[in-house]
This record gives sequence, structure tokens and C-alpha cells, in this order.
Amino acid sequence: MPYTAPKKSVKEVRYLNKDFTSFKDNLIEFAKVYFPNTYNDFNEASPGMMFIEMASYVGDVLSYYIDNQFKESLLAFAQEKRTVYNMAQTFGYKPKLASPSLGRVDVFQIVPAIAVGTGADYTVKPDLEYGLKINQGMKLSSTNGTQFRTTEDVNFRYSSSIDPMKVSVYESTGNVPVTYLLKKSAKIESGETKTEFFTFSNAEKYSRISLAEQNVTEVISCTDDDGNNWYEVGYLAQDSVFADMENDGLNDPDLATFSDSAPYLLRLIKTSRRFTTFIRTDGRTELRFGAGISDSPDEEIVPNPENVGSSLPGSPSKLGEALDPSNFLKTRSYGQAPSNTTLAITYRYGGGVDHNSKANSIREIISMNQSVQNPTTLNSGLLSTTRASVKVTNPSPTTGGSGAESIFDVKQNTLAYFQAQSRAVTREDYITRVYSMPPRFGNIAKAHIVQDSQIDPAATVDEVQSGNRIFNPMAMNFYVLGYNANKSVINVNQAVKENIQTYLTQFRMITDAINIKDAFIINIGVRFNILTRVGYNKEEVLLKAIEKVKEFFNIDKWQIAQPIVLADLAYQISLVDGVSAIVPPEDNDVDSSVQDKPVIQIVNKFSSTGGYSGNLYDIKTATKNGIVYPSADPSIFELKYPGSDIEGRCVGNSTGTSETGQGGSY
Repeated sequence: MPYTAPKKSVKEVRYLNKDFTSFKDNLIEFAKVYFPNTYNDFNEASPGMMFIEMASYVGDVLSYYIDNQFKESLLAFAQEKRTVYNMAQTFGYKPKLASPSLGRVDVFQIVPAIAVGTGADYTVKPDLEYGLKINQGMKLSSTNGTQFRTTEDVNFRYSSSIDPMKVSVYESTGNVPVTYLLKKSAKIESGETKTEFFTFSNAEKYSRISLAEQNVTEVISCTDDDGNNWYEVGYLAQDSVFADMENDGLNDPDLATFSDSAPYLLRLIKTSRRFTTFIRTDGRTELRFGAGISDSPDEEIVPNPENVGSSLPGSPSKLGEALDPSNFLKTRSYGQAPSNTTLAITYRYGGGVDHNSKANSIREIISMNQSVQNPTTLNSGLLSTTRASVKVTNPSPTTGGSGAESIFDVKQNTLAYFQAQSRAVTREDYITRVYSMPPRFGNIAKAHIVQDSQIDPAATVDEVQSGNRIFNPMAMNFYVLGYNANKSVINVNQAVKENIQTYLTQFRMITDAINIKDAFIINIGVRFNILTRVGYNKEEVLLKAIEKVKEFFNIDKWQIAQPIVLADLAYQISLVDGVSAIVPPEDNDVDSSVQDKPVIQIVNKFSSTGGYSGNLYDIKTATKNGIVYPSADPSIFELKYPGSDIEGRCVGNSTGTSETGQGGSY
């Protein structure tokens, strides 16, 4: 009789259990179904239950970690900073660390007068031979201790349309000038500058180094022992970079005649000496280099078979490497790996909201590198006097400084950045690009873009009032705002606007024109009255309601052209424990003839002497159906001083008692 294998019984296994209780219940049921005669003691104190609960515990822990690992693999649900940073940079977005503050300073110098000509041609003018050339990197300090550096040269030797110089008489004898005051403007950026040295021995593929300081905003230069420059690229396969050079006869004799209007030339160069930067979770910056480790020319590592052994000039006669498809990884296709050299890396670091400085607060010169064209021909005493006469001040506040992005901001900006795909076509693309602009160029807090338009000249008065306009399909108006040191929205300065214009040029469509403009700031105050429930402390309830208003108007939650929905604000106040009702404020500003008075009153704060924007706005006219609309010209509502611009009162309790609790202004 032939042997017949016993039939295996198929046991039912459930795969939907995710927690301890489900695992435990299923194991007990499994034992009862498949082992009824083997074990039937399911008392909590039995040895069998101990093993069942231990298995349930292991299953619960494993399930937890599997779920979290899966969540961490998705950018939208990831919570670990390291995971979010890695995925963001995989998508091409670099998380922003602390951003520096940007602005401009006026630089002054005194020079002696010089007589020119004789007779009718006699005149007196500034002697620009004493004019200093102050190299970029002049170190300055504000009154709050924040250090700034100039990011461009200040040359008092000449004046041009793109680099004008203002001249005024500083001192005179009678009507004859003795000295002149020269004035020029220069861009500045907050932060410190540091140079580090890294020594490399043998070449290693994809070698990495970490800079010592946190919040690095820019790698200024990277040079090796032989004086070769290494360039930062977006990705290691990028072999071409833009480089600027001084426009002189040595670099380009033909274009040197235009040096006044174009002092620098932009050139596209091809280089294998390149690196990328990677932002770590500890706030430090990592430099990553390429994989080119072979001393042989790339043509010998990955040769053309038709040229090997030929007599053509430059063709390899033999192969130095075995023919291997992976040989290209040894080439300089992904950049060259540094070897047997020392890299000197100069970088700028530091930033934050506290770096934003007030106007006329930058006055101290810590150090500067300056020179004159012909020092041997000049009076040494006058030269010393002119060098000591250099002064600086910032006529307008510096802006753009901000703190590091939160995890939520990094995730949202990464998704938006990925959707933009390195180009700007839609309005959302442009806004995303501005928000992702490198911190060293400034930081934009709010951005809004609309189609450029003008009033139809053929329109009637009524049509103009109804918004009849002619739209320009080839141009857009980009409205932007920044933060000051107190995180109030302000108009950004010209330095930041120019950086935005330049930055967007590399992404915009060739037919698009972009106008960078200031959005209007409408400062507001809030007034409301509440009734409290019986038994609640009126003062405590009122304070909590005021905190709700502060949270509602947190400037992080507001954008340009966003209206105020009074019902939403009233709902947030009603969520406070102890608030029974919100009643319309009794105020002379509220029209008594209006039957349906708003339960919350929004008022315009416009006094410039009080620190407000100075923009008047008719809140009453702009309110329709419980919604306060912003102006047609892009604007943003701002509760600038929550400590004084929120007026709340407790006018009684739900029983209707006549007691009035004064909440005061907070």
C-alpha cells in the first residue's frame, strides 16, 4: 500500500491586529479553536496567559515601530527632523537656517579741494586722488552689537550712473571750498565671517567635511594650495557655473571701455572642481565633493573603442583601467575629489530676527581694507586725515533677518518647491521661488502676485469705480513684505528687492516681466464685549478671551489680501470656557441706526507717530456681511501691538446682572 502523507490542516490567521488587546484576544481565540484539549486555563494568573501577553506585547511594539517607520518614509507625515531634512534635500530644497539681515549704508569721506585751471577757467573741485577704495568686507557694528559687513566695494575715485557719488562742500574759507564731503551707498549683510582649513591626503570618492559654525548663510570661497577655486553647485553632475570677473583690459580688452556701466563681467565656465552643501539637523553645513579619484584622463578610463590603439594625436595607445561599465564613477563626471592638498574655506554665518536693526543704528567701523591709487604722490598728513574721516550710517532699517524654519515649514516648502520643478510659470511658482530664495539674499515674510493692469482710458467714471481695468498679460506685480526685529511686517528695502529681481530672472519665462512692489500695511485694533457664565471669574475669562484674539491675529497666520471674517473671530472667543455670549460694543464709532451691529468692532490704527504704518482705511465701508475686506491695492491686516490694541470688556453675566467688569486694554 503506497504511503500517503497526512493532510495538513490550514489554520486561520488574522492580519488586522494592531494593538496589544487585539493581539491578546486573537491569541486566546486561536488557542481555544485549535488547541482545545491542550490548554484551556485562561485565567489572568496562569502561566499560559503570561506567554500570551508577552507575545501580544512584542506584537504591539513591532506594530508601533513598523507604523512609525512607514510614516517617516512619507514627507507629509514625517516627524523626525533628520528624516525631514534628508528628504527635503533629496527633493532639491535646502532648509533655511537663521537668515541674515540686509540693508544699505551711506559711506562718507572727506577729501581736500584742488584748484584747476587759470583765469576764466579757474575752478575748485574735489581732489579724487585722495579718494579711497574700500574693499568689500568692511566690518561694521550696530548699537545693539550686531555685526555687519559690506558686500560690495566702495570706490570714491569715480562716479557713474550705476554707482553714483554725491559731492557737497564740507568746509570753506569765504566762498572758496577747502574740503568736500563724498557720499556713496553700499549693501550690507549681518553675520560673522570665518576661514577654516581642511587637509586631504589620498583621494576618496564623495568625501565630506563639516564646517564648525552653525547657521552658515554663504560659502564665500573655497581654494586649494595651488590657488584653484572650487565652486558650489546644486548637484554634483552640474559641470558649468557662473563666475564674475572684474571688467578690465586684462580680462577683456574689447569690453573694458564699458567698465563704468558694467564693472564686472559674468562668464559661464566649466569646472570639475565643485561641491554641494548639505544642511544637517544640528544647524551645521556639510560640504560634499565628487567621485573623480583617478589620475588618468577621463578618455583612458572610459575610452572610445574606435580610438584605442589608433595613431590619432591624443588617442590612448593602451588602457590603464580594465574595461568596466562602472569606470565612469572614477571619472570627473560627478566632480573631482580633492587629494594631497589643503582647502581654505571662507564662509559667512549668523542671522535671526534680532539682527534687524533700526535706522541710523549702524555707525561704528570695526575694520576696513582701503587703499588709494598713488599713495607716494600724496601728502601723507592729508592722506591720514582723509582715511580717518570715513564714517557710515544706515538711513533705513535693515530687514530680512529671520529664524530657522520649523519642521512644518520645511515640509510645506519642500512640497511646494518640488511642484515648481525649477521653473516659474504659474503665480504659485513665483511665490514658492521667492520663499525659497537663499537666506543670504534676504528673507521674505509675505508675498502676493497679481496681473499688472492699468485703468482703461476709455472707461467712464462709473466703470473706473467698478474696477474696469486693462490687464497686461506679459507683466506681473509682485507685492512683498518683511519682518522687523519685533516681527512686525514692514516694507523691505531696495537691497532685498533687487535681490528678488535678480533671483527670479533665472526661473521666470522669457516673456514675463516682474515688478517688485510694496504691499500696504493696515494696522488695526479690536474691541469686543462678553457676557460670562455664572460662577466664573470675569477677569480670568476676559484674559483668556483676549489671548484668543491675539492667537487669531498672529501674523504668521495672515497673508496679503486675506480678509477678516468676524464670525470666525467670534467663534474663537466663544470657545473660551466661561464665555456665555458676545455682545456688540457700545461705541460712538458704531452707527446707532444700524440694527444688526457687528459683535466685534475692528478699528483702524494709523498714527505714524504711534508707530503705525500711517495708512488710513475705511473699515466701515470695507465691511460687508460680517467680512472686513482688504483694499483693492494688495494689503495686509496687522494687529501690531496686541498689548494695547485689543480692548475687551466683561459687561455682565448670563443672568443679566448689571455688574460691569472692565477688562481693560491688553
